[in-house]
Amino acid sequence: MKKAARVVVKAKECRGNHERMIRRFIKKTKKERIVEIAREKRYYKKPSILKKEKQARAKKLRLKEQQKQLRAQERRTRKKR
Repeated sequence: MKKAARVVVKAKECRGNHERMIRRFIKKTKKERIVEIAREKRYYKKPSILKKEKQARAKKLRLKEQQKQLRAQERRTRKKR
């Protein structure tokens, strides 16, 4: 089931400033990944390639989390000295 993209920017929340409305709209579309998804779906990718990309993305996120935890642990040990 597809998720409907609902990006709404009202004049009231931007106090009628058109430039601010445009910036806020761009931010919301980036957060929802609307443009990236459209680019990804533009061409067909084999399921095996999608699987490899997903695994690589997961590995990258795992390593990033491990680095974050190590830095936090180092900060904790530095403060104890």
